[in-house]
Amino acid sequence: MVMDVFPDKAQARRHPAVDLLMQKVVQGIESYVGQAMAGVPPEVVAGLADRVVREVREFSEGQGNHLYELVKIGLGLSSEKNIDRLLERIVREAKHFTNADGGTLYIKDDARQALDFAIVQNDSLGVCMGGSGEAISWLPVPLRHENNGENHWNVSAHCALTGEPINISDVYDAEGYDFQGTRDFDASTGYRSRSMLVIPLRDHEDEVIGVLQLLNAKDRETGAVVPFPEHEVGMVMSLASQAAIALTKMRLVRGLENLLDAFVRTIGDAIDEKSPYTAGHVYRVANLTEEIALEVNRATTGRFASINFNADELAEIRMAAWLHDVGKITTPEHLMDKATKLETIFDRIELIRHRVEISRLHDAFVRLENEPCPRTEGRTAPLPPPKEEEWQEIITFLDMINLGGEGLSDENIEKVRRLAGITYAMSGVQFPLLAPDEVENLCVQKGTLTAAERKVMNHHVEMSIRMLEGLPFPKKLRNVPVYAGMHHEKLNGTGYPRGLGNGAIPLPARMLALADVLEALTAADRPYKPGKMLSEAMRILEGMVARADLDGELCDLVVESGLIVRFAQDLPARQRDDFFWRGKRYSVSDTR
Repeated sequence: MVMDVFPDKAQARRHPAVDLLMQKVVQGIESYVGQAMAGVPPEVVAGLADRVVREVREFSEGQGNHLYELVKIGLGLSSEKNIDRLLERIVREAKHFTNADGGTLYIKDDARQALDFAIVQNDSLGVCMGGSGEAISWLPVPLRHENNGENHWNVSAHCALTGEPINISDVYDAEGYDFQGTRDFDASTGYRSRSMLVIPLRDHEDEVIGVLQLLNAKDRETGAVVPFPEHEVGMVMSLASQAAIALTKMRLVRGLENLLDAFVRTIGDAIDEKSPYTAGHVYRVANLTEEIALEVNRATTGRFASINFNADELAEIRMAAWLHDVGKITTPEHLMDKATKLETIFDRIELIRHRVEISRLHDAFVRLENEPCPRTEGRTAPLPPPKEEEWQEIITFLDMINLGGEGLSDENIEKVRRLAGITYAMSGVQFPLLAPDEVENLCVQKGTLTAAERKVMNHHVEMSIRMLEGLPFPKKLRNVPVYAGMHHEKLNGTGYPRGLGNGAIPLPARMLALADVLEALTAADRPYKPGKMLSEAMRILEGMVARADLDGELCDLVVESGLIVRFAQDLPARQRDDFFWRGKRYSVSDTR
């Protein structure tokens, strides 16, 4: 705060050093006047000295006011975090500092070699364009002509090209510049442009990044339009320098934020591309998580009415969602792509098919070798079918359970173990139809991963936490590792990797967990199951709420706000159907 530096303007002017300087000045003036006006009546000398001292003091106080205003403006500009408000404030403060009626801020576009209108303000005309005002439709000011020559006819372009300030008493009388556009503007509005001060904005590398143009300085007492005083040009240059520093800092910060955001999205896209079966998962989860956060912000009743995520918090939540599966970079691809229980690099059900075929051929050979071959009308009698049907039943059964799915009955598990006792002969050696590893895989009750494989797959969360905690996130993003690392935790404490309970899981992590589950249930690209109908997904979701896996109030908000209905619009048509939640029917055609 400026007031911490100068509690009031008087203190800014009455600093001890200022008083000491004034004493020296007064003593010098009195001494000089006394010597130069020897013989002049003392009262005349005293009056003249008083007048000079008064004018010097007024000037010094005016400069003190200017310094005070510059400090105040500089602190204000450096504390502004919104770029639109910053640009508006630069023009507003410059106008106030010089008592100008209008101001225009141009931002230099190096790629297009032009000055873009950023802010246009004019108090007399009530114009406020750019920033939070109405959009500016005016064409940029080119820095070069079509023949590649520099555009020195335009005063703002000249300032940007030379880096020199330009102070014009009356633009109608100015030579060397083309002010026809200004005259046309005046003719259409009834305005009279007169005095103009054009100042370059330089960054920390002394490069011109913009131009500040001030119009029609006004006398503070009479209100008449006057030229900009020369002694104020240096002050305005100082103000422009502070503005350029603040603008450059904000652009650098914004650039770093955009770079980080783009890098994070690239990582998310890379994880999606790692497996054809999860393509788009990270993108969909990130979007859905952000939509849930916005619904929390819109809530006006209930538990979420008092919660409002600001822009930084929303960015933190969004980044956590984009990075929630970053640990899958270390997950083996054959596990991420495991479409069937027996799949590794290839689906081993084909090996079992070959074994069955070998067994069938072996049995047929043995029967042909050991049994007499009755002939009917010169043709070999057909082999008896029972054994063939039995083998076909075995392979059909194994094909079915190899696909995975939501559940494998105990009866079928027992049948797999019985089949493991069947052997087949090859080169006189007996081999089991099913290897122990194949039995373990085929007996997986849900999905396609064994317990050991599931542990490897779940390890991606621990890797995500480890990787993200190793990154130096800025303060406003410090919770990214926390939220991303909790998307598999459950309120009842049965989640992983830490088994956290209700009180230890923050709301953003709950939102991410809900988005991850909902996307997984409805995803049409999973390797071991088709995407569920919306109604079935919501039944499963309701069951998870009943078990305290997920936040029930958050799920209620997502349903009652209409977010689920909007989410359903992006599902394939075959998955969209009406659903029930808490006993109430919802239609996907609702437009709430």
